[in-house]
Amino acid sequence: MPVVRLEILERTPYENGRAFGDVGPYERIDAIVHYAVDPENAANAGVTDLTHAERGADGLVHFSGDTTIMRPINPERANDTLLMQVPNRGGRSVARFNLTPVAPVTSSAVLVGDGFLFEQGWTVAWAGWQWDVPETAERYRIGLRPPHVRKDALSAASQMQLRIQPNHHRACFPLTDQHVGDLGHHKPIPPADIDDPDARMLVRDKPYEDPQLIARDKWRFAKDVDRQPVADETHVWLEGGFEAGRIYDILYTPRDCLVVGASMLATRDLASFLRYEKDSPLGGAVKHVIGEGQSQCGRFLRTYLHFGMNTDEAGRAAFDGVLAHIAGGRRGEFNHRYAQPSVQPTPSFGHLFPFADLPQTDPITGQTAGLLDRHSESGNLPKIFYTDTAAEYWRGDAGLPHTDLETGGDIELPDNVRRYLFASSQHGPGEPALANQDSAGKTGANWFNFVDYRPIYRAALTNLRAWVAEDTLPPESDYPRADRGNRASRAEALESLKSIPGLHLPAGEVMTTMRELDLGERAPKGIGEMPAKIGKGAYPDFVSAVDADGNETAGIRMPDVTVPVGTHTGFNPRHPDTGGVGQLLEYVGSTLPFAKSAAEREAANDPRLSIAERYESRDTYLAEVKRAAEVLVDKRHLLPRDVELCVQIAGERYDLCTN
Repeated sequence: MPVVRLEILERTPYENGRAFGDVGPYERIDAIVHYAVDPENAANAGVTDLTHAERGADGLVHFSGDTTIMRPINPERANDTLLMQVPNRGGRSVARFNLTPVAPVTSSAVLVGDGFLFEQGWTVAWAGWQWDVPETAERYRIGLRPPHVRKDALSAASQMQLRIQPNHHRACFPLTDQHVGDLGHHKPIPPADIDDPDARMLVRDKPYEDPQLIARDKWRFAKDVDRQPVADETHVWLEGGFEAGRIYDILYTPRDCLVVGASMLATRDLASFLRYEKDSPLGGAVKHVIGEGQSQCGRFLRTYLHFGMNTDEAGRAAFDGVLAHIAGGRRGEFNHRYAQPSVQPTPSFGHLFPFADLPQTDPITGQTAGLLDRHSESGNLPKIFYTDTAAEYWRGDAGLPHTDLETGGDIELPDNVRRYLFASSQHGPGEPALANQDSAGKTGANWFNFVDYRPIYRAALTNLRAWVAEDTLPPESDYPRADRGNRASRAEALESLKSIPGLHLPAGEVMTTMRELDLGERAPKGIGEMPAKIGKGAYPDFVSAVDADGNETAGIRMPDVTVPVGTHTGFNPRHPDTGGVGQLLEYVGSTLPFAKSAAEREAANDPRLSIAERYESRDTYLAEVKRAAEVLVDKRHLLPRDVELCVQIAGERYDLCTN
């Protein structure tokens, strides 16, 4: 078994022994997992550089990672299902199920919120998988210590790519992903040679235009100290500074080379250990396992599936189900040489074909492939839910997994897959506020989208478990389709929205591809030339059609989208003060409230009816919201317990827009 030892650090009663409904109390276990994997086992063949990793005297590749496990003290009262959450940037969070805020990075707490998962009897575990998560003695964030690639296996020179798009003028940046805010601060990636003459810096003004080369003597690996560059292997400095909104790529050979794809082994093998092994802390109490990941972690799960990693070394399935949330059609930097799991810019390696589950031919590269090809051949294919928001569609990739790339028509999904759009929502659940700047430094031209989709997300998890554990078919997929008349190109949707005064629209970039010739074999095998070039063709760019209020007609609508107080989109252009005017601000959408009164609407020449014209009173409005919520319950897109929650959510936003 690849999990050779679970080094328990601490076992404590969760929430001081609080009982969660009929399930009772929970225990929290924090541990270090010690792995030893066979690089020659066929189940591990998809991991880049694993055969080039350092081995122990036993011929196996050894590494370790962190884990936290939440187990019911009385498993006979639980639901016999393990939720294996892929931790986002090292965090242990049940926020989108338990309706909690995200815990700060200075805490290892698992916030309880309304206790939904624990009242439902879920066992929950997190496997550290990301090598560049910052490490602290307190283990605030859990990560992975992957194996190193042997030096003698690195004869082929290759470089990594680091992309920076500043929101404000800066003299220097750390050599890591620029995901600022609480979940940033990833480990920097030092160069092998601080004076490397082959290192390059490129700059462009738009994501898909050809870059310009910046002379090597104009930048260096250095930190800005009193407006002067001081050599530093963890930072990059540019003469005159990095300009807001411009897009910079730094290309260099890193000092260290890790087997980044060991992350997939850690996720799979801890799930198998907890599920199958009698000496695991769960003691055989778990019958079903669902892998769940959001954003970066949803992209990780798509990568995990693409490389056929759901079969362990004993030939068993690790996951029965997978819930990949807000991943769109992307994967990520999770399994190639010098990969940075934390990166998220567009475009990147995560935008490579294939996008759809079943095989199709890419008209640009000529490749024929499907995301699930390896599992279709080897078996152990889980049941899959893909859930996305409007933001992933407007980013340009979420429509690709269900679009015929040659004709632009619909393609069918496999029988083991359901796909849902959470209509008119953004990447993260919206807050009841009118704000256009977040803690990560993003500033939008519009207010951020305030639709909170969490109630329908936890209904999706409940439906997936019923499919996995009880063979209860889930609701039919609901996403933009040509044959249902609820699909539009981005250009068509923007045309429908342009009559709304005060709504700033994006420039409407299109999704493109990378040239496979220049990419070489870097994506599947880890070696190739950088940077990958941008292809000349464009993929289809479909989103949901919109109604007269500008809200999306495809997908599952939260009650306060069905009964709206404003227009909600999946896009938000960058604010002019941050440069890159007209470019999409990734991950956030927009909300533009309706006018309060007819007089206010007429003064603004707004075609959308005002709130007062739509609803006689707050009570009238909330009664309509409740009816819309009950319709969702009938369709099994909302749990009966959450009807009043939806009324509360809608009431907060009504008050915001009317006061």
